[in-house]
Amino acid sequence: MSRSHAAREAEYLEFATARTGQLYRSACLLTSGDTHLAEDLVQETLGKMYVLWHRTSWLSAGSRIDNPAAYAHTVLVRAFLSHQRRRSAGERPAGELPDLAGRETDPALRVTMIDALAQLSPQDRAVLILRYWEDRSVEETAEVLGARVGTVRTRSFRALARLRGLLGDSLPDFATR
Repeated sequence: MSRSHAAREAEYLEFATARTGQLYRSACLLTSGDTHLAEDLVQETLGKMYVLWHRTSWLSAGSRIDNPAAYAHTVLVRAFLSHQRRRSAGERPAGELPDLAGRETDPALRVTMIDALAQLSPQDRAVLILRYWEDRSVEETAEVLGARVGTVRTRSFRALARLRGLLGDSLPDFATR
């Protein structure tokens, strides 16, 4: 193994170690709490990033990706949407919610939000996760989804309205706890 290959290998391992948790949390939200599918999506994402990381074009100035973390989230969302297109429409994930590291959260609120997100279409879910969970701009979200900016704005507006309709008055009750 050459020195440059070993250095890229170490860089990739550092990147993967640092980003796996956030990719997994985003994947859990995208999959409405299906931890097994979330793990598969993260593994697929990291596999694609590994291949990309070791290409020499990654280092060339013309095709260098300035923000590998954002690119990994783009790969994750695209893998999720690709999986949704292949999957049976009637299949519903079931199981336990993932244990999340970090601050204390209200489990009832989490279950309510995940159930409500599960009732949205995969594209609506992807838009909401990118815009409000990952705090991406409309333009960045449009780029990730391969859609127009106006489409993302419309989809965001409608998905939020549908989410509010699904949650009804229960969300303010949870938020005040």
